[in-house]
Amino acid sequence: MAESRIPRIMEPAPDFEAKSTQGLIRLSDYTSRGKWVLLFSHPADFTPVCSTEFIEFARSYDDFEKINVQLIGVSIDSVYSHIAWVRDLEQLGGVQIKFPVIADLDQKVSAAYGMVHEAAAETATIRAVFVIDPKSNVRALIYYPMQLGRNIDELFRVFQALQAADANGVSCPANWRPGQPVIVPAPATVEDAAKRTSGSNSGLDVQSWYLAKKELPLAK
Repeated sequence: MAESRIPRIMEPAPDFEAKSTQGLIRLSDYTSRGKWVLLFSHPADFTPVCSTEFIEFARSYDDFEKINVQLIGVSIDSVYSHIAWVRDLEQLGGVQIKFPVIADLDQKVSAAYGMVHEAAAETATIRAVFVIDPKSNVRALIYYPMQLGRNIDELFRVFQALQAADANGVSCPANWRPGQPVIVPAPATVEDAAKRTSGSNSGLDVQSWYLAKKELPLAK
């Protein structure tokens, strides 16, 4: 297996070409079209926790599509195992799994993204999530132990928050949801800090010189 290394936030996401349940795919095929990507790994096919995750990802697929996010699954099982498992899950969950699942038998993708943690298992990929933007940069990483299923609503919120932050030059506070106030950048000088607290900041909810929020315009 190639040397494993976890990409860091704002580093380029390693591009790859890999076999999947939807044929040969490349990460750059999606990002070059302006797509965000949710790349997630799972330990093995036909496992209980992974099965619940895949069914929930499938149920949320159209919601992710609406915010321009492509789901891509990956594990080291074969494409034939993936196909059999996907068909079984579609019957079990009454859903259609529309996203590709990479068959990473040579572990090239797993190694490029540091998805195999030997302390947990020497070959199985852990539950890793990589949020990749249309510039092919890693924007967020989330790792889960094998015993814990992912919260799909939270992953969806991560994309919503990053897209809002990028589009408006703001940050999103704890528990932020679309439609709620966002945080504006803090002043960088003493003079600007004094202006921030002077009471003349129209449209801002100033809680302190360094913490101020505002409403974003409603999407048309």
